[in-house]
Amino acid sequence: MPIPTTILNGFLGAGKTTLLQSLLVQARQLPDVTLGIVVNEMSTLDVDGSILDTTEVISRNSPHFASIPGGSMSSSQGLPHFTEAVGKVLADGEVTHLIIETSGSTHPWPLLEAIQTMPTLRLHGFLSVVDTVVLQQDHDLGRAIHRDASANLQAGRRGVANLLAEQVMFSNRVLLSKADKVDTSVLQNVAHAIHPLNPQADILAMQWGNMSLPKILDMPAYDFGRVETLGRELTEWEADHSEAPMAQPETYALDSRILRDPRPFHPQRLWDVYNQYLGTGIYRSKGFFWLPTRDNMVLLWNQTGGSVGLEILNYWKIAALEDESLNLADWEKDAMRDKLTAAHPDFGDRRCQLTVIGDASQLDDFVDALQTCFCTQDEIEAWKTGSSSFADPWPKSVATLRAE
Repeated sequence: MPIPTTILNGFLGAGKTTLLQSLLVQARQLPDVTLGIVVNEMSTLDVDGSILDTTEVISRNSPHFASIPGGSMSSSQGLPHFTEAVGKVLADGEVTHLIIETSGSTHPWPLLEAIQTMPTLRLHGFLSVVDTVVLQQDHDLGRAIHRDASANLQAGRRGVANLLAEQVMFSNRVLLSKADKVDTSVLQNVAHAIHPLNPQADILAMQWGNMSLPKILDMPAYDFGRVETLGRELTEWEADHSEAPMAQPETYALDSRILRDPRPFHPQRLWDVYNQYLGTGIYRSKGFFWLPTRDNMVLLWNQTGGSVGLEILNYWKIAALEDESLNLADWEKDAMRDKLTAAHPDFGDRRCQLTVIGDASQLDDFVDALQTCFCTQDEIEAWKTGSSSFADPWPKSVATLRAE
């Protein structure tokens, strides 16, 4: 019996992982539903998989979870990994519905072609998550997408506008994310602008991934016949223009960089770099880091376009070990010390791991600027001894979100 399948597609930072987290929380309340999850990330730094693991909505050790880091699952290199991941997740026969979260660089058509040939899957929802704020700020409320995509094709090339447009065109439901960050008129204008790209798809507003799982599970089977002509036209255009394959991130001048360092970011310098060096070509950056002013917290850096969010994901193990107020038992302390035996002598398990994705021509300048934000040795010594305070302009207030 084929497994009903839903795809969460959409550009970098649109809110796919937030939606997936919400669906997983809702699945806990449905005893007859067992979700299988396949997550793809463009960077080899598997941030999305780590986020899901950290929030405990699903463990990366679960037999029903598989992660494909590095590139696009719809590319010629990624499709074999996708097939393998699906086989792993469905192996024990317990999954009742499969959810696939693609990377932001994933083109729908090669993935749809692959799923159509897989007898174990039956596609229902192809959800395109669209960042309302990004369309408002960078694409003239969405009106520029069709214009720019058409101009690219006439010039014999493809660009980000083509990827954005086609992610909508192949969907059977469009979700306008971050609806809480814009007013109603912006939502209406964006919906009006993208509707001609796909008149047959529903367009719904969404904030914080707040979509009903039962309504997604009840979507009718995907109509492959509706998109076959579009897919064939794109394939023929690709062959005629000898371009790189539509599924390759390089086709859209997309590339990524990874920062790994055990040191903390200086909060003031990080603030300055965000405000001075974040160009429009830096589409997405995310990962884990720490600040000397908040050295007990695992912080999530979550940037899309011109917006950045800081979230508290957890607490560092070394910080919990050092916190006498927790009244940990001796055996708990011993177990924690065992986990920290290979940790950094000064920082413990604290570390910074960020991935930055964007226009290849702009990445290095931003990454180089981020490198200057790491604390110097003198600043680290000051943190260790508590002999100096650090200017920290980042917001201090904390908001707690709970999925109902």
